[in-house]
Amino acid sequence: MVAFSKIVIAGGGIIGNSVSYYLAKLNIATTVIDPIGIAPAASGKAGGFLARDWSDGSPIGPLQQRSFDLHAQQAEDLGAENIDYRRLVCMAVGCDERAAAVAKPSGKKLEGVEWADINVLGKNMMGGTDTIAQVHPKKLCDAMWKFSQERAGSKLIIGKVVEAIVDDDGSIEGVKLDDGSTIECDALVIACGPWTDATKSWFPSEIGRTIPHMMGVKYHSILIQSPRVLNEAVFFSGHGDPEVYPRPDGDAYITGFPDPAVVVTESPGKEEVRPEVVSRLVDATKKVSSLLGPIPPHTEQACYLPTTNDGIPVIGEIPGVKGAFVGSGHGCWGILNGPATGEAMAELLTEGETKHVDLKLLGVDSPYRR
Repeated sequence: MVAFSKIVIAGGGIIGNSVSYYLAKLNIATTVIDPIGIAPAASGKAGGFLARDWSDGSPIGPLQQRSFDLHAQQAEDLGAENIDYRRLVCMAVGCDERAAAVAKPSGKKLEGVEWADINVLGKNMMGGTDTIAQVHPKKLCDAMWKFSQERAGSKLIIGKVVEAIVDDDGSIEGVKLDDGSTIECDALVIACGPWTDATKSWFPSEIGRTIPHMMGVKYHSILIQSPRVLNEAVFFSGHGDPEVYPRPDGDAYITGFPDPAVVVTESPGKEEVRPEVVSRLVDATKKVSSLLGPIPPHTEQACYLPTTNDGIPVIGEIPGVKGAFVGSGHGCWGILNGPATGEAMAELLTEGETKHVDLKLLGVDSPYRR
């Protein structure tokens, strides 16, 4: 049974695309509305690091496990080579910040460390190919959207929702865009990432206030083309604790030095890149790797990761209005948890309940909400 037949998704990032993708697998078309297009913000600039069990024992543990497995299935369905999906290993590497000069240690300190080789104090395996993988977020979003278009006839509208139109019975009947036009629908899925807070104004105040407060944590990143393809992601301790995710195309994605969480005022796709943060990332790379350090970055970028006050994503129905749903606040695990979020939302929209992940702890009224 299809509970809703005319579905609008506000937001063209990983969550919106995942919802559209899993509905398309059921031959249900959607209309995605985004002010820029497909994956214009964090979903096009994130690292794509995937870890199956790093949230075990937390409210998002089951979601993360399910989503990690769905990424593997998507790689089969969409083509791993099309989305740069692969398994790899992850190491934690400690570096000596007190060293007076750049130096390569010898002996056991570098055993098992592929490319991080300067002032290494020690290392620890964080995960192997059974629990660690990666994907290229932008390529994944593009591939999912292509599938949604071709399989179900889903459509993309460049625009911005400014109002949810609710009928006298308290059900969604459409959305109004910033150009004054309206689109008829009986379900609205909000997947606006760090801009979710602004969607409260789309509804009457008593409805809008039920949506958990959403902020954004700004991360900068650089991409360096390595002389060879690397196969080991590294989380450093020291020199600002940068994280490096090498990709199968030879790029090394380097990030770190996050800003405090704020209410986001910058527009999607127009996030300011601050040179001083880029310089810190470049400097940190020089201090940890003789292979990557001498190479200047070919890409410098910034994006906001959406986060709630309690650090738990919000996935589920918005109380008080039939046909309104929200999926946001996934923080640094947005790419990882996108597929399972999309699958669960598609189940809610078509069957009224989820089959694979229990959303009670992740909903608007989760007992963890503060």
